[in-house]
Amino acid sequence: MENIQELPLYVCHKEVHALKIKCIRELPNSCDIFITPEDVRYPEFMTSTHRRPMPQAGWYYIVYPDGYYSYSPAAAFEEGYTRKHK
Repeated sequence: MENIQELPLYVCHKEVHALKIKCIRELPNSCDIFITPEDVRYPEFMTSTHRRPMPQAGWYYIVYPDGYYSYSPAAAFEEGYTRKHK
């Protein structure tokens, strides 16, 4: 994206649900993966990798209020979000 005008800047101000990923187990010949969260209170769960990029250990699995989910590298997520304690 060289030689183009700088894109508009946005600030995040929404609440999301998220888990940091400890490890990922891929299923052969499938877009599905198993994610093991770092937080041991949550069990391994299956999700799809049809949204790119492919998540990696140390990233975050994020679920937005409308049910949309995505993955984010830890640095980008942690710069934009702070954990809310009940």
